[in-house]
Amino acid sequence: MITVTENAKNHAIELIKSENRPDDTFIRVGVEGGGCSGLSYKLEFDNQKKDGDQMFEDKGIKIVVDRKSFLYLVGTELEYTGGLNGKGFVFNNPNASRTCGCGESFSV
Repeated sequence: MITVTENAKNHAIELIKSENRPDDTFIRVGVEGGGCSGLSYKLEFDNQKKDGDQMFEDKGIKIVVDRKSFLYLVGTELEYTGGLNGKGFVFNNPNASRTCGCGESFSV
């Protein structure tokens, strides 16, 4: 399962509304090869579920993950930070054994 913090939930809802997304919009989270640590995260809005997708809901936010990415993301928490080092969505992934300095790529 993938969870979201209260702050991430609030910012996701704000973005969905400001972009006039349809009511059935969810967050699609994925993993792809790349980045300085070998794997990088993908994060986008979507409303088309695909074969093999797994859907989770936490705090009223629906999150969809493809089958391959799910193995890397089990137990991950989606956070939103607005600190001095930049703002945006951040993945707190217990499966990542190493992350790069920017926090956008990881290895297992």
